[in-house]
Amino acid sequence: MSEEVKPESVSLCPLGTAAAPEPEMLCIFGTGDLGRSLGQRLLQSGYKVVYGSRRPHSCGPLPQGAQVMSHAAAAQSASLVFICIHREHYDFLEKLAPQLKGKVLVDVSNNLKKNLYPEANAEYLQRLIPGAHVVKGFNTLSAWALQNGPSDANRQVYLCGNSAEAKQAVAEMATKLGFTVLDRGSLSAARELEDFPLQLFPEWRLPLRLAFGLTAAFFIYVVIRDVVYTYVEQGKDISFRIMVSLANRVFPIVSLIMLSLCYLPGVIAGFLQLYRGTKYRRFPDWLDRWMLCRKQLGLLALAFASLHVLYTLIIPIRYYVRFKISQSTISKFKENQTSEFDTTSAWRSDSYYAVGILGFGVYLLLGITSLPSVSNALSWREFSFIQSKLGYLTLFLCTFHTYLYGWNKFLYPSYYKWYTPPAFMLGLVLPSVVLVLKLLLILPCVDRTLTRIRQGWERNDPNDDTKESLLT
Repeated sequence: MSEEVKPESVSLCPLGTAAAPEPEMLCIFGTGDLGRSLGQRLLQSGYKVVYGSRRPHSCGPLPQGAQVMSHAAAAQSASLVFICIHREHYDFLEKLAPQLKGKVLVDVSNNLKKNLYPEANAEYLQRLIPGAHVVKGFNTLSAWALQNGPSDANRQVYLCGNSAEAKQAVAEMATKLGFTVLDRGSLSAARELEDFPLQLFPEWRLPLRLAFGLTAAFFIYVVIRDVVYTYVEQGKDISFRIMVSLANRVFPIVSLIMLSLCYLPGVIAGFLQLYRGTKYRRFPDWLDRWMLCRKQLGLLALAFASLHVLYTLIIPIRYYVRFKISQSTISKFKENQTSEFDTTSAWRSDSYYAVGILGFGVYLLLGITSLPSVSNALSWREFSFIQSKLGYLTLFLCTFHTYLYGWNKFLYPSYYKWYTPPAFMLGLVLPSVVLVLKLLLILPCVDRTLTRIRQGWERNDPNDDTKESLLT
């Protein structure tokens, strides 16, 4: 007797009938700007939000969809609580220790200045509520960044805490909000995180000091050579030239030197790797810091180049220039003199301006691609090509532009006032050195060696059985 085989069947239900997962409830202590912005962002990301307030019925406008309760009731309704209040108001939290026991507390507070308290705010909070798991985070974000979503400039969220599970819960929530999480370790790093927002342009300090120092030094130098020299030797007062003429001499020199300083550390690093025969040894600390601020050096160099362009554009409308042109024209008219057209001077001036325009155009391209919104759209090869290959092209064009400006002036003793060289000659020293050193690095025999080293080869590698010469 054969057994009847029944076909297997699967019951299909409409997708809409499946029960949707219940949104997670998160609690926020504090109804200020940061608390409201954080709550709005959490609601937009699919979380339920409850605010804990000492005045639940008169705490001001809150995001639509959020609930408001007393601190005790709100703490009991969520497993993760954001502490968006100032440290001086933490005392009441000690009374809520039973309700906050086992909860994850995210401390987002900051101080007005460094070393204001003997311990970090997060460490103080952990001491007040030892039964909770305190995580320091979100303190480097502004209310605006939370309300409008992460952008390229403020996408990172730093976290630290003693509980790996608590940090993981906060990290998952931050990732869902669209941020990138960086774990800084245990809660002992909380003071470092709290000092981050108090730093004023930390990556710009060295470039700004360098720019200010170079500008002041060259400005004093050209004032002594032009204004003071003319007054002492000829008795003429040309101090009015300080505002435009002398400034327009200093800006391109500082721009060219700072652009050279962007590429000099890379050249030094190349020669250092050649000398050591490996890429696995750390660079000196000073070289590391120098390489980390190359972007800021380049942007400041572009700013000085832009000032040079603007100052050059106003030259024809200056009173001094118009006066000199009219005086020269009238003088030649009275003396019945004419000037012959000099083809060499025409070639030199046109070449000088053309190379300067090309250099500034590539300069602008470098500046634009350094913006996060543009660099994020480029592959690493594209970004490297623009910042390296076109960067050295920019340095070459701007250096050549300066050489065309000088032309044969170095041959005439009249340009060496008080036996000092013109400022543009001093400004050519560093970029010329950088270009020569880079030329040595791109020689085929040297470039092959450096490429092998950067690919992992070591000169004294015991596992390398080829024993071939680096130059073959």
